[in-house]
Amino acid sequence: MSKIAYVNGQYVRQPEASVNIEDRGYQFGDGIYEVVHLYGGRYVDEDLHLDRLERSLREIRLPMPMSRAALRLVLREVARRNRVTEGLLYMQVTRGVARRDHPFPAKPVPPAIVVTVKRIPPYPTDIEKWQASAITLPDLRWARCDIKTVNLLPNCLARQAAREQGAIEAILYDEQTRTVHEGAATSFWIVDEKGAIRTRHLDHVILPGCTRAALMAELKAEGIAWDETPYTLDDLAKAREAFITSATSFVRPITKVDGKPVGDGKVGPVVRRLFEIFARHVKGNIRNAA
Repeated sequence: MSKIAYVNGQYVRQPEASVNIEDRGYQFGDGIYEVVHLYGGRYVDEDLHLDRLERSLREIRLPMPMSRAALRLVLREVARRNRVTEGLLYMQVTRGVARRDHPFPAKPVPPAIVVTVKRIPPYPTDIEKWQASAITLPDLRWARCDIKTVNLLPNCLARQAAREQGAIEAILYDEQTRTVHEGAATSFWIVDEKGAIRTRHLDHVILPGCTRAALMAELKAEGIAWDETPYTLDDLAKAREAFITSATSFVRPITKVDGKPVGDGKVGPVVRRLFEIFARHVKGNIRNAA
């Protein structure tokens, strides 16, 4: 069965779906996107993703293409029409179609919206098979990484460099201070040499990850502390454990960075516990249930 996409008010077969060549998303990358995990027919952390979508749109002075209530209906209808209950939903909003000119259209045009969904493998259950490696690279992105823009060329180049070295992620850092920022498409965490869970504080340098926020809420509920003070590549080299979070990575152990083991090179006890905590969150189970 052909996949069905929602494109500017219509549900269409993906092979037949199209956008105007003068859409500003295509011409300038003038748009925002979100990716949401669908588990058991339920969008995981849906409100967090919609909050971030609205925030990103505000930051580039672009209105929502429809009300939040209407958008929720579209998201569910796309999943229903594609018969997907376990997958990833992608939604993109751009400034719409206008004559190619760098400034915003003098007369505002309707925002353009595309929504698609695809099936993905089941949520991982074996953390040993879920562990992965990463590389480090200088952060070459723009100064507003807190906006989830479709301008992802530096991220793509970083991910490609990681793939070519047999890794799944590139950990980006400030070339002058050697301060760690985040992954090319993930939030990055360490368990430092003293056993503290650490990730970078939010500002314009990193994306406010929804999975990051959801995990923090779970940590707070469990009485587990974390630290958002900056840390460097030197701290990473001394770390006991490391992991990434995202809507597609969930909590994923990173046991090797730049070809060197993190800690003893095995999945550590802290990440193992956080993996279990977040799996419970994704599945919507009651806290502390057996």
